[in-house]
Amino acid sequence: MRVLLGVAGAVVVLRLFSSVLRSLVVPRPTRSGFGRFCQRLVHRPFQLVADRLPSAEAKDRVLAPMGAVAVVVTLIGWLASFMVGYALLEAAVSRLGVREALIESGSSLFTLGFASGNRVTLNAIDFLAAVTGPIVIGLQVGYLPALYGAYQRREAEVTLLQARAGSPPWGPEILARYAQVGLLDSLTELFRNWERWSAEVSESHTTYPILIHFRSPKAHRNWLIALLSVMDAAALRLAFSPSQPQAEVRMALRAGFVCLRDLAEIEGVPYDRDPHPDDALRLTYEDFLRGVERMREQGYPMERTPEEAWPQFRGWRINYEALAYRLARDIEAVPAPWSGARRRPVATRAPRTPVDRRPAR
Repeated sequence: MRVLLGVAGAVVVLRLFSSVLRSLVVPRPTRSGFGRFCQRLVHRPFQLVADRLPSAEAKDRVLAPMGAVAVVVTLIGWLASFMVGYALLEAAVSRLGVREALIESGSSLFTLGFASGNRVTLNAIDFLAAVTGPIVIGLQVGYLPALYGAYQRREAEVTLLQARAGSPPWGPEILARYAQVGLLDSLTELFRNWERWSAEVSESHTTYPILIHFRSPKAHRNWLIALLSVMDAAALRLAFSPSQPQAEVRMALRAGFVCLRDLAEIEGVPYDRDPHPDDALRLTYEDFLRGVERMREQGYPMERTPEEAWPQFRGWRINYEALAYRLARDIEAVPAPWSGARRRPVATRAPRTPVDRRPAR
């Protein structure tokens, strides 16, 4: 019996060390099963409440703290599980009962020091537990600045996009507003910035997957919808303006759907790695025409008719539409145009911008 307790305790402690290292130390996409379990444990009750709310704003208020709560629950889960693992080891090398072993391991793990054994083997486990507690807490404290630094860099570009595309953003609205103010030549800079943004998000959100579920500060903003709108704007630019420079536009598109694929892999979302350009889109041709009409209203120059541009646009969008829709559904992103359905029916929000109040002359 003592051997079984010792083996069980060693397995628990070693697997927990592996989870901590993979989540907080190893700088590459390595999702631990323990972290995924804690996230799902936290996500389920938040999502159950959100599913029963009628508006996107109410859902956002409920889901906003979910990511932070998951981080705290994971830390507590690590410490509690370490306490159980060390208690099993201490019970295996001594005559301590379950209660006494838990008290012994807890006293050592949290460096309280109110309980101590007099066996050399027991003291060795106590020393190891005493080292484990501060290490895990210290790693978590060091992990938070990196986590929130990545979050702030992500949100800065999303906030900048609000003035350019409204809120929530929409691909046709980006091109319409750039045409409205005569800044079409600046689109190259926009796509170049979002190519870099996609690469940074791909790196940070696969290293720290909980960031996928960290919501923007405002209910009408969302990082995934922002990326989708920029990719749609790039696809529309390629479809309607073949004579314009295309290198930055194509690279932004590719960086965008590579980012989505990386996130899908870390989230365990299946996807078609080689979609055919002629595959059907979920976006209807009628919705496409409504977006084109918005661009035309603001004077966007079109070198092709909508009928000629539709196959080109569809060929680009097929690379990322299904993934973007699935992730938007999973994280309950703001229901923007061209972003698919959500878990429960909710009204689509059109892009809006605060009114610019000018002083009277």
